[in-house]
Amino acid sequence: MPFSNFGLGKEILRAIQKAGYARPTPVQTAAIPKVMQGHDLIAIAQTGTGKTAAFVLPMLHRISLGYRQGQSRVTKALILAPTRELAVQIMENIRSYGSGLPIRVAAIFGGVEEEAQIKSVHKGVDMIVATPGRLIDLIGRQKLDFSALEVLVLDEADRMLHMGFLPDIETIAGYLPKRRQTLMFSATFPKEVESLARRFQYQPKMVQIGSRSNAADTVTQCVYELPAHLKKEMLLELLRQPKFTRVLVFVRMKDGANRLTEFLQAAKVKVAKLHSSRSQEQRLKALQDFKDGKVQVLVATDIVARGIDIDGVSQVVNFDFPVNPEDYVHRIGRTGRAEAAGEAISFVPKGDLNLLDMTELSIGQRLERKRLRGFDYHATTPAPAAGEAPAKRDWRKRTREMDAKKAEKPKTRATKKPAAKRGKK
Repeated sequence: MPFSNFGLGKEILRAIQKAGYARPTPVQTAAIPKVMQGHDLIAIAQTGTGKTAAFVLPMLHRISLGYRQGQSRVTKALILAPTRELAVQIMENIRSYGSGLPIRVAAIFGGVEEEAQIKSVHKGVDMIVATPGRLIDLIGRQKLDFSALEVLVLDEADRMLHMGFLPDIETIAGYLPKRRQTLMFSATFPKEVESLARRFQYQPKMVQIGSRSNAADTVTQCVYELPAHLKKEMLLELLRQPKFTRVLVFVRMKDGANRLTEFLQAAKVKVAKLHSSRSQEQRLKALQDFKDGKVQVLVATDIVARGIDIDGVSQVVNFDFPVNPEDYVHRIGRTGRAEAAGEAISFVPKGDLNLLDMTELSIGQRLERKRLRGFDYHATTPAPAAGEAPAKRDWRKRTREMDAKKAEKPKTRATKKPAAKRGKK
């Protein structure tokens, strides 16, 4: 089915063709007609399958029809996203698909000065893309008007719930018209998302492409079981292979991202890092350098695991294995996008084998175990790098060392004479 069969306006169809889209993806084919008909919708699809266009295209068409009827410029659509990076990406997609339309869009998120965001909204915008925190702040200060809102979109709904945004979503919904179209898009469909749908939607239509909790079929997945202290050396060995051209490496904590980045820089690897303590300018630059191929590796926490579309990611490496199966699905979904082939590699030390079992059970498949030829899996613990905590030492060895030091230490104080033994005279 071509895009022209959906009844979209000519300006939108030209923008789609200019963007290089030849035909709609399965989720777009299933979702766009239902959104055009005005239904509430729950769309469950794997990452990288084109969910953003599935809600943006019909929203642009709807708003453009309003202009033909002479309506004034008011905010008609609100899109909530879990991270600022995703919000920026959605805004860029809206501008691309709506390049031939007189439609204005603004992004509202934290980490940058809010005055510019307030100013852009006051000029009049048709669509707002926002993260919940900054949006609530501006709503509370009466800087936004949603009285004419027609469509609410919750993008990456499962991730927003996982990040604890449910109270914020409830607060925001209280300021929106009750009669509206509500669209929910997600890669997984846990019970929390199902409960959210019952509370905020009216008789929603369901679109599900593939398994609710599985990764894209275009991603080859494998596991390297190895001691935790050898993960850095293993990563370095893999990065030396020619096929590792644009590699996204996930860690759990920002401190771990900093240490791994320093290690790779010392090994002359071109690398950038992305985590919550980086400024918005630093985060956008890291993403852009990675997209432009200026760096080979992007080390990141789960802040970019959801929704960020980076073309040509050759491998995703789970340097730290994710705690939740849903996070695993979203992480590896950064490769193998738009039907391209990708590879997902996970490092699993002994302490994370239970997490691997949970993930395999959730996605319904056993991941291939691999061994890197020539790699020493029995190497001893290396000396800690600068800023790293030293490895735990054998307590028996430590006790022997302390006893030896005590024996060598000269006595400086006279010892007390032993008390006289009591006995019969």
